[in-house]
Amino acid sequence: MKGLTDWLLGLHGFAVYGMVGLLVFAEDALFVGFVLPGETAAVLGGVTAALGHASLPVVLVVVVLAAILGDTVGYEVGRYFGPRLLRLRALSRHAGRLESARRQLAERGGTAVFLGRFVAFFRATMPALAGMSGMRYLKFLAFNAAGGIVWGTAVVLLGYLAGNSYAKVEKTFGRAAALVVVGIVVVVIVVWRIRKHRRERVS
Repeated sequence: MKGLTDWLLGLHGFAVYGMVGLLVFAEDALFVGFVLPGETAAVLGGVTAALGHASLPVVLVVVVLAAILGDTVGYEVGRYFGPRLLRLRALSRHAGRLESARRQLAERGGTAVFLGRFVAFFRATMPALAGMSGMRYLKFLAFNAAGGIVWGTAVVLLGYLAGNSYAKVEKTFGRAAALVVVGIVVVVIVVWRIRKHRRERVS
């Protein structure tokens, strides 16, 4: 991961947009997002914008579009290849989590697609499972687009806002410590979102 981080932060302009967009797209489209660092790439895209290596508005657009398009491809993969995907050897050890994702989709429908965008494993699998389930594409697209816009904007801005801090920490403690700082910020935001969601469910 450190090598990927160093490499992405060393890119400029179109190279940033291309690689960040590709990683975000592949995370969802290939049904293997739990091994591809799409969210990390999106955060680092924001950091590169803060460092002046790329344009923040362009990074935002690239990440949001890549997220939406990647989910759409994942949906079509699930729709056309269906249960055959679940028999892949690489997914056998994730059977319990896949069943959890299917259960969430059955109970919550489009809301599960939206919320799944914020959990790495569900982000990778929910689009394909939605395609398998026969969910109408327009319904899927509405929740997918909403999730992609909120998620993409949040993670890129997170990287952008942490960008200057990342650079300062890197000079003093090295990149490992800088990544810890970014990781702490991510955890705080995730915990806040989970607690907020639980409070809304209770009320």
